[in-house]
Amino acid sequence: MREELAYSIHLGSDKNRKNKSKKIAETNQSGTTSFSNNGVQNATRLSKVNKHNLRDYDNDREMIEIIYGTDNLYKDVQNLYLQEFEQARIEYNEKQVREDRKINNYFKHISDSKLWDLACELIIELGDMEFWQDKELDHRKKMTDVYKEQIVEFTKLMPEFKIANAVVHFEEQSKSPHLHIVGVPVKENCKKGMKKQVAKSKIFTKESLTMLQDKMRVSCINSYNKTYGKTSVIKKKQKGRNRDINVKDMNDYKALKKQYEKYNKRLANTNEKTKKLDTTSKEINNILDNLKPTTFNKNNKVISNEDIEIIKNYAEDVKDTTKSIRNVNDLNILIEDFENSYSDVIRENNSLKYQMELKDDEISNLKSELTTKDRIIGKLQTEKEKLKQELQKFKGFWHSIMSHFHKRICYDKDNNYKIVSDDLYKNGIFTDDENEIANNIARKVKPKEDIEKFKNKKKDNFELK
Repeated sequence: MREELAYSIHLGSDKNRKNKSKKIAETNQSGTTSFSNNGVQNATRLSKVNKHNLRDYDNDREMIEIIYGTDNLYKDVQNLYLQEFEQARIEYNEKQVREDRKINNYFKHISDSKLWDLACELIIELGDMEFWQDKELDHRKKMTDVYKEQIVEFTKLMPEFKIANAVVHFEEQSKSPHLHIVGVPVKENCKKGMKKQVAKSKIFTKESLTMLQDKMRVSCINSYNKTYGKTSVIKKKQKGRNRDINVKDMNDYKALKKQYEKYNKRLANTNEKTKKLDTTSKEINNILDNLKPTTFNKNNKVISNEDIEIIKNYAEDVKDTTKSIRNVNDLNILIEDFENSYSDVIRENNSLKYQMELKDDEISNLKSELTTKDRIIGKLQTEKEKLKQELQKFKGFWHSIMSHFHKRICYDKDNNYKIVSDDLYKNGIFTDDENEIANNIARKVKPKEDIEKFKNKKKDNFELK
């Protein structure tokens, strides 16, 4: 029997976007929409995809291979925007009379918008976790050539999708080697707005995704067989399975499993009946072999009533067992359905693991950012304390200056100090309050607000008593 491999191509969905986009995601064919809410909606999300795909979080770049673009996915997408949309942006702005309608940066314009995804991520996988679990890393790394040919085929089938970056993840032995493709769907000759625009929902439709999956799976197994010297085939797509299984739908799986267990008992019961039928058949043969001819006619043989009952019971057993065997055919169909559902659950499990991995990466990144910010806050607090101390010193110094002026002008009546005091006041160095301190002998050598605070405090203490 030839080796069979599962194939999947997942397009990141955008469930938090428009109702129209949600509807498109819900009706996509099986294998084309998984990793829910994994759409690259803005620059922040793109940055996280960049760190995850290129292993910036764990610095484990030995387990990846870039086959398209550079080691900076974020910049690859930015450059793609300039390459594809800059001329259309300039032409659009030249036609605008109002400044507020002009687009200064299309990358930022789409990132800030809530109507479009900034980029799209597709994930291609050949063979499931069970298939790859016992394969060595060198064997896995041959998939690079397979996925390179997938890039070529993808570009032919979807020329409207401009690829910015593609990287293969080999992972540890418990996971399948898979391909991450990040790019931008581009629509030309648009009648409204810019002539060229981002257009995910128009490029990736139910029909285009079905076509893409059908042709890509054939291309992938051909590349695999050529690279590995095999004659493997792709597992058939299951009829009637038009969308991916979500965790909320796992109750269907549990019900199917329960039904399987019920039929399994029926199968065991049928096997028992078959064994009993075999035993009874031997008894019937013995009865028939031991029949004696009658005295009057040698062609007729005598059979006892006891033996007749045995034969009747045998006939009933045959009838009952035949009915059970018919049910076994239904059981075979159920078992096949169960196996298919199990494969779907495995794929969903891989999807959930991928989402958890992304979340772990995000948490790790946030922790790192928090640690950095804590250090900055600590540094700022230290500087703040230093400034408070310096300010206190300066206040003391300024207070002594004001006290000196107060004494010299008010007591000694030194005209030179009066000239300096007036000059400082005219040039805005002394405030009204400070000028009064310097020239009024009845005034205390304290700012008015300090005097008011002291009075209020004294009043509060008096009221408490």
